[in-house]
Order: sequence, then C-alpha cells, then structure tokens
Amino acid sequence: MYEQVSVRLMRNRVMLGLAASLAFAALGAYVGQYLPPALYFPLWLVEMGMMVTAMVVRRRRVVGWTFLFAFTLLSGMTVTPLLIVYSQMLGVQVVEEAFLVTAGAFGLSAFVASRRGVDFHWLGMLASVGLITLLLLAVVSIFFPLGGALQLIYTYLGICVFVAFMLFDLNRLTRYGVAAEQVPMMVLNLYLDFLNLFLFILQLFGLNVQSRR
Repeated sequence: MYEQVSVRLMRNRVMLGLAASLAFAALGAYVGQYLPPALYFPLWLVEMGMMVTAMVVRRRRVVGWTFLFAFTLLSGMTVTPLLIVYSQMLGVQVVEEAFLVTAGAFGLSAFVASRRGVDFHWLGMLASVGLITLLLLAVVSIFFPLGGALQLIYTYLGICVFVAFMLFDLNRLTRYGVAAEQVPMMVLNLYLDFLNLFLFILQLFGLNVQSRR
C-alpha cells in the first residue's frame, strides 16, 4: 500500500514538473521571437551540449530542476524559427491544432500505460532502434533529399517512435515509480517525447497541406 502511494506521489510530481517544463518552453518560444536570428544557432549548440551532459551524468549525478527548466526554456527559444515558418505556411491555428493533437496523444498514452497488467518495457528497445533509423535517415537526407513519399514515411516513423517512447516512459513511471532525486530526469525524458512528437505531427500537417497544392 505504501509503495503504491509512493509511486502515485512521484507520478504526480513528474506530471506537475512536465506542465511546468512546457510552460517554460512556451515562455522561451515567446522570448525567442524577439531574438536576433544570429543567436539561434549558438543557442541550439548550447541546448545540444546540455542534452549530451544530461545523458552523460544521469547515472552518476542528479539532473536538478534548475538544469531542467533552463533546458526547456532554451529549447523553446531554439524551436521558435520552426514555429514561425509553420505559422506562416499553415497558419497559427494549425500549429495550435498540432499541439492539441500531441496533448491528446499524451493523455491517451498516459491512460493506456497506467492500466494494470500492461507492460510496455519491450517498447524501449524497439523505440531506440527506430530513433537510430531516424537519425541515419536525417544524415542521408543532408546529401540525398528525401522525396515526397519517403518524407511521409520518415514523418510517420518519427510519430510512431515518439509515441512508443511516451508509452515506455509513462508505463515505467506507473509500474515502478521513480526516486525523488530522479524526478527531473524523468520529466526531461517525457518533455523530449512530447516536443519531438509535436514537431513530427506539425511536419505531417505541413506535408498534408503541400500535397493539396
């Protein structure tokens, strides 16, 4: 009984942390629209450095709340140019719809992952293989741009990969909980799942609009 209460308490902390992280990212996106374009790339490099740092130290040291919120604020700034492009191409309403679809997917994933007897641990390896495939395709596309059909396949693969990561992380959180000092790291994982899923859904919306023209 005590263990169930502890798991539930940590899960609530993670969800509150995720909500706060998304708020920081929204603040970053708001600030980002006023930044000089020359700053976007240096900020992106800092963001990548922070992500690598989090991956390297997570087994030896704790990723704290300050690091987490600084990262999400920064990621909101660096995603701003992409949001501006999609807003101009699709309209602000479509970008908002993509966010709502992502939020709905997260809510559905949380519901499914929290069911008793459901174990999605096998999705971890599958999603990791999918992520490596995405990275390889991204590198290939630098030299050989993906055509319409391949771009669509790439986008659907990205959506599937991050839905899988979302189910894996949420299920792990529900079944086993997380130590209090590891809550910020779990929040970071879910934030990256959410953000990447949002970007792939936005990309899908963009491809659908282009196909109609």
